[in-house]
Amino acid sequence: MNRKKILALIATAAVTAQVIGCGSTDTTTSTTSEATTGENATSSESEESQAESTADTKETDSETKVSSLQATSQEEREQIEAALDLANNEEVTWTYDAEADAWVMSIVTAIANAEIKDEEGVSVCIPGAYIKGIDTDGDGAADITSQNYTDAVHGQLVIDYEAQVTSSNGQIYTASTATVILNTGAAGYSSSTNTTAATSYASEGYINVSCGNRGKNDTATDENGEEYYTGDAPSCLVDQKAAARFVRYNILLGNLPGSTQYWVSTGGSGGGAHATMFAATSDSSDFYDYQVAVGAVGVYVNEDGTYDTTVTIDGTTYDLSDGAWGAVAYSPITSLYEADMAMAFEYYMDVDYDFNTSFQEQMAKYLSEEYMEYINGQNLSVNESDVALDINGDGDTDDTIALSIEYDEQKYADTNGYGGTYVDFYLAEFESNLQWYLDNLDYAEDWTWFDSDGNALSDEEVAAMTSEDKAKAFIEGRYAKSTSSKGGMGGPGGAPGNMAGGPGDMAGGPGGEGMPNGAGAPGGDMNGAPADGETADAEGGTEDRSFANSDVAANSAGDTMDVGTPDAGTTQSAGSTTDSSNYATYEEMLASYQSDVEEVYSGDKYGNVIVELYNPLNYIGDTDGSDPTWIRMVCGAAEGDISMFNSLNLQLAFLSSGVDATIEWQWDGGHVPSEVLGESLALTVDTMYGEYVDGAVKITKQAAEKQTTNGDATEATGTDISSWVNYDDTTNVSFTLADAVSYRTKGASKSTPGFDVIDYGQEDYVFGDSETDARHWSKWVLKVLEEHKDELEALFNKG
Repeated sequence: MNRKKILALIATAAVTAQVIGCGSTDTTTSTTSEATTGENATSSESEESQAESTADTKETDSETKVSSLQATSQEEREQIEAALDLANNEEVTWTYDAEADAWVMSIVTAIANAEIKDEEGVSVCIPGAYIKGIDTDGDGAADITSQNYTDAVHGQLVIDYEAQVTSSNGQIYTASTATVILNTGAAGYSSSTNTTAATSYASEGYINVSCGNRGKNDTATDENGEEYYTGDAPSCLVDQKAAARFVRYNILLGNLPGSTQYWVSTGGSGGGAHATMFAATSDSSDFYDYQVAVGAVGVYVNEDGTYDTTVTIDGTTYDLSDGAWGAVAYSPITSLYEADMAMAFEYYMDVDYDFNTSFQEQMAKYLSEEYMEYINGQNLSVNESDVALDINGDGDTDDTIALSIEYDEQKYADTNGYGGTYVDFYLAEFESNLQWYLDNLDYAEDWTWFDSDGNALSDEEVAAMTSEDKAKAFIEGRYAKSTSSKGGMGGPGGAPGNMAGGPGDMAGGPGGEGMPNGAGAPGGDMNGAPADGETADAEGGTEDRSFANSDVAANSAGDTMDVGTPDAGTTQSAGSTTDSSNYATYEEMLASYQSDVEEVYSGDKYGNVIVELYNPLNYIGDTDGSDPTWIRMVCGAAEGDISMFNSLNLQLAFLSSGVDATIEWQWDGGHVPSEVLGESLALTVDTMYGEYVDGAVKITKQAAEKQTTNGDATEATGTDISSWVNYDDTTNVSFTLADAVSYRTKGASKSTPGFDVIDYGQEDYVFGDSETDARHWSKWVLKVLEEHKDELEALFNKG
């Protein structure tokens, strides 16, 4: 464990002790080989040598943690590896999808000791070009091909290692170099039922992996017939890691095509959190005991308690990774560790935000103070060149900016006294994301554009529009998006006004000078939001799946699609005027927090604090594991499910560790927004592959096809933001910090605290144990409750 992580844990322990006392670049795991065994293997000797070398290095460098589990016997190891070798699986079948030209593997269990088999399986979708057919009789020849296929067939893949697939962006992949997409379900940190892999990415040449996972609220039955809770942290992540090991192992065996190195994790909401954590915790030994316990392949306990994460195939030893090379995370609900403070700070900086109770407002004030101390204690900095932002406004991007929060009630009166370089960075990101949107409006398809009198433009007028014309029209709200391009809360057009559980229609906008109350408010009473309890789908209808992003919806395993937004009427909802329905007194509530937090921080059966395991900031740059090469985090700038400070902090941590990290706050985008204006997961993956893989094609975004025909909407539905955005120069728009946080709070969906919720919210169920479904876990919330008891008790449940 490196110094950075040790210091973080010491700090956590110190604060926790104080709180509870008051009340009572890869050095241990290297890139796995692209080698594939079997008759059709074509990997080079150099790749095999690299894998062997890495395996040797792993043995000497990984002695950073000692397991409390018994050593894995050679017999157990052989049993696990035999059981999880697809060549030995008598039940696996393959289905051919002619429309997608893809072979899809039936669901198989990814571990040897499954607790809930329906949630610990894996399925894989493979582009048809990589598969000659299915060998049904063991002679190595393809008996069933795409030409004579009729029904699901059992047998072994006959892989064509010479075949190539060129993606929609021009990247070239083969059966041994194809990127593997791991879809991290776990929406709402919930369980995901096993589902067959979608064919979404077959045409791009990617291997698509769908895996189930245990999650919050799960139960199982022990050998005595007694029911117990399971699925708490870190179960979701453990099951995803185990699935990755399973697929990589079978790639090395020659049972599946694909790269063992170029893995990309992706998901939305809680799945976005897990995509981020999967990448950040790559090959961390903190998660090995959990994987050993479920019988994951390629992670074993040695006699001296150290770990062995290798497999030996035909006399060659390969290191088997459980991590990612890259990640695309949509609206990642992480890090929960700092989420309550960050959201309270964002809310509190809006002087016009209407907290529903005086208690919540006072909690936000105190949590904001804690957040300022928390941020200032980390000595954060950022190179302007890394984020392409002129944060200090000196006209260049050549500086390194020390980031801190200041409090000056007079100087920063319009943001409740808060300012400083940290929030300057936040504001610069917001301005940059609006600017990006304006700069890319030529990619808008089928929008309807209007003149200043509300009349739809003619086709000729649309064809003649310049980029500046479109930027001005957007800022003045003179447009209507096509149904396929809207990307708000839960679906097309689902802007953050009138959200279930939200504060009314949230009329009013940033309180800049000359801003009429309720006129042109970003997020105020926008058109197109689904009715309460409904979710708009990609065609403008309603359905159960709560993601605007159709790829995320299609690839999210299971049928539990909670995305983080609390139900209206609960005390987790921003619209709640009740501080607690569970606790009659403040003392009773405080005692519950104290007891729960003490339990959580006493550690689980492996001695780990599960809140710390689920904090990716603890693992980024930790030499016990490995970092991804790149990560892209896409959030809806108007979403209310988590503060934008969370993704900002993740970017800072990744950048400081040398990771290519970008964040996108999609303008008017809601929770788990759709890709817009020419962007896509495939463009990201292909671009990163071209940037970081030797010999790969360098990819650039294709030029926009200019719109020449106006859409068919009869009236403009865009939001007029012209009264608070300075757009004298549409290539350099700006607005104030006060305007930015006001824009943000229009989509508020959670109370304060919104994550470790007084009456237990969704995230509290993530940190339960075998006997308790939900537990309080935030030492920061508890610290405020204890240190400000007198003031808060007087306000508790008083409305």
